[in-house]
Amino acid sequence: MKNSTFIKSLILLLAIMVFSACTEEKKKRVINFSKTDLASENMIPKPLKVTATNGGFALDEFTAIYTSENATGFEAVGKFLAKKIKAKTDLDVQVNVNEIPNLETVIYINQSDSTEIEGAEGYQLYITPDSVILNANTAAGAFRGIQTIRQIIPETSNDTLSSSKIWTIPTGKIIDNPQFSYRGSMLDVARHFFSVADVKKYIDMLAYYKYNVLHLHLTDDQGWRIEIKSWPLLTEIGGSTEVGGESGGFYTQEEYKDIIAYAAERHILIIPEVDMPGHTNAASVSYPFLNGNGIKPELYEGTQVGKSTFDTRKDTVYAFVDDIVREISALTPGPYFHIGGDESHVTKKNDYIYFVEKVEKIVQKHGKIMIGWDEVAIANIDSTSIPQFWGSKKNAELAIKKGLKIIMSPAKKAYLDMQYDTLSKHGLHWAAYIPTDTAYVWSPERYEGIPIENILGVEAPLWSETISTIEELEYLAFPRAIGYSELSWSTQENRDWENYKVRLANQAPYLDRMNVKYYPSALIDWKKSKYTYTEIEKD
Repeated sequence: MKNSTFIKSLILLLAIMVFSACTEEKKKRVINFSKTDLASENMIPKPLKVTATNGGFALDEFTAIYTSENATGFEAVGKFLAKKIKAKTDLDVQVNVNEIPNLETVIYINQSDSTEIEGAEGYQLYITPDSVILNANTAAGAFRGIQTIRQIIPETSNDTLSSSKIWTIPTGKIIDNPQFSYRGSMLDVARHFFSVADVKKYIDMLAYYKYNVLHLHLTDDQGWRIEIKSWPLLTEIGGSTEVGGESGGFYTQEEYKDIIAYAAERHILIIPEVDMPGHTNAASVSYPFLNGNGIKPELYEGTQVGKSTFDTRKDTVYAFVDDIVREISALTPGPYFHIGGDESHVTKKNDYIYFVEKVEKIVQKHGKIMIGWDEVAIANIDSTSIPQFWGSKKNAELAIKKGLKIIMSPAKKAYLDMQYDTLSKHGLHWAAYIPTDTAYVWSPERYEGIPIENILGVEAPLWSETISTIEELEYLAFPRAIGYSELSWSTQENRDWENYKVRLANQAPYLDRMNVKYYPSALIDWKKSKYTYTEIEKD
């Protein structure tokens, strides 16, 4: 039993601690308990249940991390936590080291078989003055748990009476698991291309707030951003430009695999999207036989939508699609492939339905589950396929009648590219202005009458017509993406704007440390930060 292994490990650790106490001269450690209310900590998303015991765990140079033996992925989680503790505190916390002189406190990351821990991402956290014990059934659950630990480590050491610096973590118990199994954001790298480094930084931010999906919008009228070896002109021609006429760019297959591996280390799933049969000008200008709108395709650098389409009655188009799905699916370990399917205004309805049903079979042939924007619900799609609700309540209702799961991304509430207000430097407002409070104060569980049993989860899309740099991306994404993490993870009963905005204000030091150029909403009383660019946390 895993729990018996855990007990044996604790006994061993306690023996080490007692031995060290008897044989080594300790430096005096006096812990400052001035702020030790676990329930008042600035955790986002808010955990399901927090019980404070008003003590303090001393994180310092005499702390070590131990993980369950032979538990897949748990040591990697421990090492990830140690690296983040080093970045925040400059402490070198050892992981799974047999002998540590002067060992005082222990963080133990334990694989549990407890039925009390719900789901693959649930975890329990027990914090006492001597130990932090994180129990999870999977490495993914443990990884979500260490984000909570990261958030409750103080920004600065708070013990001035000790000869060594101490970061006091409040004691207590946290029981937590997500409301939705799918918690995502989408990044449009087609309208404007974003580098591998930019995508990795966004992944780091998402991971900190317990997201588990990054959906990459890889193709559109303005650019094709993923190397396809069997169709090289897609990137040579279709990837050569972007909105506004810049030089564009694309990911080689090795770069794409690097992004996937980086995300996997943070237990984030990458979902690739190839948008079709509309939003396909970049593909058609590369290979004109694909084109079905009767107009000679040329490179496009504007932002209008709905003018392009594949020729949905041509067999060679489906041979092309098969190659695309095959190559990308082989690179992508997750279960999903997103076919887009939105705003295909010049595709006749019968042709559109025919296309979606044919492509669904291709996606399934390559071992993936099809996702599409809500328009795909008009086709006779399989019960496993997933519409993503962005604009049409009618399409969502059709999906519900068919018993389909739905990803909630309503443009009026969840689109990260919408402007905050009339003074916003970036973004659009065709759906709505979405200030920081509006982004948070809505209920995905009840939006437009969609039953919670039909909701797979929530995704916040970030379209890139108006942004081209990581700083502009961050301006639109943050702080709203932080709120969407709570809407995805925490139950409706556990969410409250007045409480949330205080916790959000206290995210400023972390955002500054990560050099995130967030929008400083006047609705939030942002906590001042001492950090400068040279002090930011890096991997």
